[in-house]
Amino acid sequence: MEKILVTGATGHLGNIVVENLLKKVSAGQISILVRDEAKAQALKAKGVTVNIGSYQDIHSLNNAMKGIDKVLLISSSDFNDRIGQHKNVVDAAKQAGVKQILYTGVTLKDIAVSPLQPLLQDHFQTEDYIKESGLSFTFLQNSLYAEVIPMFVGEDVLKTGIFFPAGEGKVPFAVRKDLGEAIAIILASEGHENKTYHLTASKTYSFADIAAELTSLSGKKVNYTSPEDDAFEDLLKQFGLPEEIVLMSVLFAKGIKNNDFNMADGTLESILGREQTDLRMFLKEAFNL
Repeated sequence: MEKILVTGATGHLGNIVVENLLKKVSAGQISILVRDEAKAQALKAKGVTVNIGSYQDIHSLNNAMKGIDKVLLISSSDFNDRIGQHKNVVDAAKQAGVKQILYTGVTLKDIAVSPLQPLLQDHFQTEDYIKESGLSFTFLQNSLYAEVIPMFVGEDVLKTGIFFPAGEGKVPFAVRKDLGEAIAIILASEGHENKTYHLTASKTYSFADIAAELTSLSGKKVNYTSPEDDAFEDLLKQFGLPEEIVLMSVLFAKGIKNNDFNMADGTLESILGREQTDLRMFLKEAFNL
């Protein structure tokens, strides 16, 4: 009986993966690695094996890997030496004799020339490290989550309009629930060794498209303004946002404007065996329209 370990299992994506995995394999086949045991009680009650630890805790990683065949490494949300954290997981997997490691990266045209290189290059460094380890791999290169849209446009977007320097750049936004379901399907099946999947929506959207959808859904005119980067940065600072959040927002806007994410692919729908959640449906739910 194949044993699967899911890291970061109480996070947004990880929890969706595990809940979908429970529909496909027995709970006894699933182990999870979490920082906070309290957040894992619901999964523990369903029969999932809970390991407490972190990507920095080598001892906890070694314990969690015992008897495991496949590992899903969900990329760390802690940007402090993220590549070092990922290397710890890969090293522990290799030492334990894990057969296959799956990693959630990002679909991006060319990290070498992207303005997002400072933020996202560690995804590709992680993939390189996994390849060098000799382990069988599956790279799950996710699109930008649709869930970032409210963060970029603001909660009061229907009143303020969209003020975001993304130009005419387009993104094949995908919702987490679709990505989590697809990843669970891949985890529970065979034939995915040494493959890279671009898990994106099959359509791309600009922020002008998002404004048009919000206008249509709400009946209120939502304008889209793409300001200069400096004006956008100054506005965020006026709101009192932390420097790292300001920098991250500016870099993502630059990447989108540069069309770095503009890589629509039908793989996600193919794996799901259905149409993915479209942007209009997501926006309707996200903004209660």
